[in-house]
Amino acid sequence: MSVERTVIQSPTATSGGVVVEGIEKSFGDVHALRGVDFVAAPGEVLGILGPNGAGKTTMVNVLSTLITPDRGRAVVAGHDVVADPAAVRRCIMLTGQYAALDDMLSGYENLVMFGRLMGMRKPAAQARAKELISEFDLDKAANRRVGTYSGGMRRRIDIACGLVVRPDVVFLDEPTTGLDPRSRQGVWDLVRSFKSAGITTLLTSQYLEEADALSDQIIVIDHGVVIAAGTADELKQRIGGSYCEIVPLDLEELPAIAAALGSLLPPETLAAMTPESDRITIPAPDGAKTLAEALRRLDNAAIELVDIALRRPSLDDVFLQLTGHLASAESESEAVS
Repeated sequence: MSVERTVIQSPTATSGGVVVEGIEKSFGDVHALRGVDFVAAPGEVLGILGPNGAGKTTMVNVLSTLITPDRGRAVVAGHDVVADPAAVRRCIMLTGQYAALDDMLSGYENLVMFGRLMGMRKPAAQARAKELISEFDLDKAANRRVGTYSGGMRRRIDIACGLVVRPDVVFLDEPTTGLDPRSRQGVWDLVRSFKSAGITTLLTSQYLEEADALSDQIIVIDHGVVIAAGTADELKQRIGGSYCEIVPLDLEELPAIAAALGSLLPPETLAAMTPESDRITIPAPDGAKTLAEALRRLDNAAIELVDIALRRPSLDDVFLQLTGHLASAESESEAVS
């Protein structure tokens, strides 16, 4: 697949954000990252999208100092990931797809342990553990072994452990995979709280509505290259604006609908109609005005409808057009990690 490299111009690195310039990483003959550039401003939520094996997790691993890039430069919260990895690790939180907890310890004990590992004195670690237990609604399970926790509870305690010391940058790699809707909403609320606290968040997700709802900016990675960048609305505009979808009560009336719509129906849409078509879609550059005009014309033609609606492209549409893949609701491990 031939792709054009997308470069995001940026100022110099700031103390709370992330700046990535020309990062490359290969594993033998596999080129996982091929000149990746992007910026996440302080307090911003950056969504990182891409099909399985695109390089998302590899990028997170580079930024969290788990692996070293072959070339390029990455600065996290003002610290170079190669020159000063220890400083990077002190100011980040990394939560992966699977919670890294001690199942034999209680939730409270896990939190105290993380606090002690982060250099906190025991009384301070215990006090912080109690705060987080309350904040994450784990009071009733605080003294139970983590091995008995549900998936949602494990994810909450995992994220809480990463917040024992306030981070400047948070990496959430598929944070809601396998969670029930209630627990998933809890993670969404947590990401929003990061933003309010000025914490930069890098979110990789295959749930595109999640990225749409939470991200200030989005980058799409495919074959190790950033192929698109912008806000969710900007990416949607790349594949066209709003459109009006019309479904008749009687499919045999599709030709009559086409005739009634007249100039609202582009010639290419008319040419693409087949006997199997069950609806007509027209561009809606004027949004609700286009919808109202289409409805007026169809009403004048006495055509009964099952549905007529104004729609906008979704991130699923963007993802499919950019990568040629449908976004999967099932998260899989990347080919390169």
